[in-house]
Amino acid sequence: MRNLHVLIKKYIYFSFILITASKIITLREGGLKRKKMEMEMLSMEDTEIATDMTPSLVPLTFSLHPSNLHTHCSSCFSLLPLSPVPITPFLYCSPPCSAAHAFLLHHPAVSHSSDLRAALLLLSHHCPSVTSSRVAGLLSNRHKLTCHHSSDEDEVSERISSGVRALATAITELRGELEPDDAVLEEAECALCAVLTNAVEVQDKEGRALGIAVYGPAFSWINHSCSPNACYRFILSPPPSSSSSQESKLRIAPSSFRGSPDSQIDSGVCTISNHFQKEEEEQNQGYGPRLIVRSIKRIKKRQEITIAYTDLLQSKAMRQLDLWSKYRFICCCMRCSVVPFTYVDHALQDVVITICNFPKTSQEISVSGCDFTSSSSNYNLLRDTAERRLNDLVDDIISEYLMVGDPEPCCEKLEKILMQGLCDELDNVEETPHYKFMLHPLHYLSLNAYTTLASAYKVRASDILSTTSTIDQNQLEAFNMSRTSAAYSLLLATTAHHLFNSESSLIASLANFWTGAGESLLYLARSSEWSKVFKSSLVASSVSKVKCSKCSLMDTFRAYMCNGRIRNDDFENASNEFLDCISLDSTQKVWSFLVNGCRFLRSIKDPMDSGWLVSTSDSRATDPRALAKKKSEICDSHESGNSIQTCEEQTCNENARVHIFELGVHCLAYGGLLAAICYGHHSHLASYVEEILDDENNLIL
Repeated sequence: MRNLHVLIKKYIYFSFILITASKIITLREGGLKRKKMEMEMLSMEDTEIATDMTPSLVPLTFSLHPSNLHTHCSSCFSLLPLSPVPITPFLYCSPPCSAAHAFLLHHPAVSHSSDLRAALLLLSHHCPSVTSSRVAGLLSNRHKLTCHHSSDEDEVSERISSGVRALATAITELRGELEPDDAVLEEAECALCAVLTNAVEVQDKEGRALGIAVYGPAFSWINHSCSPNACYRFILSPPPSSSSSQESKLRIAPSSFRGSPDSQIDSGVCTISNHFQKEEEEQNQGYGPRLIVRSIKRIKKRQEITIAYTDLLQSKAMRQLDLWSKYRFICCCMRCSVVPFTYVDHALQDVVITICNFPKTSQEISVSGCDFTSSSSNYNLLRDTAERRLNDLVDDIISEYLMVGDPEPCCEKLEKILMQGLCDELDNVEETPHYKFMLHPLHYLSLNAYTTLASAYKVRASDILSTTSTIDQNQLEAFNMSRTSAAYSLLLATTAHHLFNSESSLIASLANFWTGAGESLLYLARSSEWSKVFKSSLVASSVSKVKCSKCSLMDTFRAYMCNGRIRNDDFENASNEFLDCISLDSTQKVWSFLVNGCRFLRSIKDPMDSGWLVSTSDSRATDPRALAKKKSEICDSHESGNSIQTCEEQTCNENARVHIFELGVHCLAYGGLLAAICYGHHSHLASYVEEILDDENNLIL
């Protein structure tokens, strides 16, 4: 019972933190809302979807992560050509980039940390206002970051204190002084906290984290929302020598701006016009990774612009924890504030519990949708304990896979959790032998599992072919691995799209999922193993089917890539046609073939049919016996044995290959359209999709 008491204390403590924080919260630029709403950024005009809201913005400060210092330019973050072992700690792609970077970055006291190097560079150009805790007009949030009420917060505060001491040492030595005084320590703390509060992770075209950058008010004053209407993209290249006529205009302004260019911010730091005019003047002269804010929804004039600071495909509790640990605020956006939870947040945190009170009976309920009375707190604690255990199990499995690189045990363990859930008894929690905990198919842990399984099966196929490519049985096994990987990619895209129908701000994640599904399916269709395993081939005449006669998706995608403009109505029409096309034709003809070798996937009849999902929003009105029967049918199909079985010669013919090819093209084109909406028609992902679809050699198999 001791562990149970500890869990209860932690549960009560975090509830207290949430309530207290929601009362004392003061908002930071770029996420923590202030009571007077002076930091809100509003649209200056009615804006369509897929519109750049800012020109390319240059950062106030930036820094590569230590692991990328010898592979990327320390100024613009562009990839460097391969070279011998560097003799300097920082490398640059051109003399202008080298000249633009301050020598302060080379101080040994801060060279080990990108946060400290960015803070030191920030101080070289901007003097902090200690009284208002601002640097360059950005709130540092230092009073919240340095206060501590728990062991986790003590750890964060200690890391900040250690960083402040190192930063103050560098400042003092560069100024020729002996020891840092209190004023220098306050400067260092203000600058470091401003970086921690306002910095964003700069990613390359593959999504890898390169470093951090802090931008001015045009970006950093944009608040967070779990249902944002904008996103942003990076430009990693040396700045152009002259201004471009294609640069978008600035379409946003602070809420305190009322049309007068000399409007003052309430804090009195500086004028709005000074901030924004300086950014516009320097956008083609400054260095560092540039950034553009882009709309992902229709935005009305004077409507607030919001972006996401955290992964939107996490549960509400996980998002709140992440935002609190990083920024010390509790999100109060519409999605987080609505009662009861939105359908998306129900699904993302739903743990389905089977109650077995008698030997021959069971009853299944969805814990997030139930209305408990006297036992509500105990039941919620039981659910939270189970979800925490499931979260730890999934995290440990994925971490082990990433560290060790062995995909086979990863596949076996993750599929066991998806099929059987948490079957072991929860330590020291009464009556747990009567419960069985299953992840909802839309739970965020399920989505993480689908992503990892798609990768792991692809690695397994590659490993088999690289070692024993001449043995027929191994070729068959590798082929089974490839199609299972494609099935998980398709499952991830379809389940995420189900959530996207209720929360359109998930469009950025969806773009990657549909593109990944398309790539996996086309890779499978082009595989040389078809001719070796099934003696089938795809003739060149099938290429004519790339342009579907049933939908206008390809025309919409190519038109958008050509002129860079799309209306919201056109996008909705293209989406509906795409879903109708693949639901009625390609998916039904492909899915049974893809899942033939996987026990878990065989329990899903059609990923496009949402009927296989247990609806969390309707769980209270659903007959528990029907739900239990449904889950029982799924579990019964998971007979023991190897997860990869010999392929049956049922639909393994050239027609199956053609349908896989057609479905892959549809998925890829739709993913490219979503990517172009999020990041622009010249973005890497959209251009990459266009290149694949335009390459005749890739289309003729």
